Amino acid sequence: MEVCYQLPVLPLDRPVPKHVLSRRGAISFSSSSSLFGAPDPRQLSQRRGAISYDSSDQTALYIRMLGDVRVRSQVGFEPERRSSHPYLCIDFRTLHTRLGCGSASAASGPERRVHRLLSFQRYLHSSRLLRGVPQQIPLHILDEDYTGQARCMLEKVGNWNFDIFRFDRLTNGNSLITLTFHLLNQYGLVELFQLDMVKLWRFLVMVQEDYHSDNPYHNAVHAADVTQAMYCYLREPMLAKSLTSYDILLGLLAAATHDLGHPGVNQPFLIKTDHYLATLYRNTSVLENHHWKSAVGLLRETGLFSHLPAEDSLNMERELGSLILATDISRQNEYLSRFRMHLDQDNLCLSNASHRHFILQMALKCADICNPCRPWEQSKQWSEKVTEEFFQQGDIEKKHKLEVSPLCDREMNTVGNIQIGFMTYVAEPLFAEWARFSDTRLSQTMLGHMGLNKASWGGLQQEQTPVSEEAEASIASAGDAAAARRDANTATVAGGTSSKEIPQGSRES
Repeated sequence: MEVCYQLPVLPLDRPVPKHVLSRRGAISFSSSSSLFGAPDPRQLSQRRGAISYDSSDQTALYIRMLGDVRVRSQVGFEPERRSSHPYLCIDFRTLHTRLGCGSASAASGPERRVHRLLSFQRYLHSSRLLRGVPQQIPLHILDEDYTGQARCMLEKVGNWNFDIFRFDRLTNGNSLITLTFHLLNQYGLVELFQLDMVKLWRFLVMVQEDYHSDNPYHNAVHAADVTQAMYCYLREPMLAKSLTSYDILLGLLAAATHDLGHPGVNQPFLIKTDHYLATLYRNTSVLENHHWKSAVGLLRETGLFSHLPAEDSLNMERELGSLILATDISRQNEYLSRFRMHLDQDNLCLSNASHRHFILQMALKCADICNPCRPWEQSKQWSEKVTEEFFQQGDIEKKHKLEVSPLCDREMNTVGNIQIGFMTYVAEPLFAEWARFSDTRLSQTMLGHMGLNKASWGGLQQEQTPVSEEAEASIASAGDAAAARRDANTATVAGGTSSKEIPQGSRES
């Protein structure tokens, strides 16, 4: 039986931005487009960027500290070519020193894993599953990495306590591929959009490969974690009853590719080192544009949507970019203010395509920074990983005599104070508004975990402070004792000082 396919038509409530296809495949959008959330130029002149710069606005100052806040009103489009540029203007080895230290046997691990994954494609070439499958036939991808405990975990993939670290171990480091394929299949999107199984699998393999495994935080496991969180949000009643299959496909693909090709350093670092990406994207949403164009490059390289009409596939690429660009942390207040305004006015209508798209943007933003909302064991691991990535950047900046970026100096910051600041100024305001929009058990669970995690970090900070004071007291006492031995006339005073200081430190501890 031949299955006919037609891409679902969305009732767009705004004119689709005009695009011009050049001979090299570059597309430019008109500056009047609102798809990317570009602000009115008149607003830009009033607020010096995407967020307020009022010195009394601590949240705005904190977010501004994290990166540049300028917003592009016009976005050019051309997918990046894979491995076509140097990594950074400074030596690649200064970013990932472990790359040169691995043995040949260590390097063969990923090659064997990818070879095993690609063996599934060769099987499919001789299979009837190549060109779409009737819905009643399940699409199993049973491989040696997709059995036993990993399959059991996928049965509970909608649980907020889902342990992505354990799942990644059980899938032999293929958590992003396995999870994303499972979710696309579970929603029936493979059949609905008649996705070629070989092309889909190849696309997911290439996506996972293009995440840098040497990054402590921005790697494929983080992408898998965000994808799992996005799935939890898509199942929330407000979204589940309103989103179309097209929305769900975009949401899952955006989550899986939202940090694709992340170099492990932030935007200010790329700008001050004159990285080619900063020049290419005019110092604005540099990383997010890079992630989007890299994702589009893989979509085109694999031809995943090549069977769709050209206009539909370009619209999908454009809206994928709109979701990924929303994860720019420097535009946090812009999106949060708009979200709060909709909630205050109670005018969100999810039958409206543009409103659904905005909610997808907010869901992806929540999924991207949901680590503080996870159970303590997982949240603590993520906090340590992201902080180590910050500190590695700071080490590079010190080595090359560059100004050390905020939060990146390991001698001036701790995991605890970084996390408490992030929760206070970024995570709590966002998830409080999300709970207003979707007041469910999941929202309350996330807020509850974040409160407990913040208290735990505060407790750890307090435990470390008395220890430091006691150590200082001991050093002072030792100095006094040495002075007493040198000067017999002050022995009694020095001894008294010592006897008073040590009990004080003991009581504080």
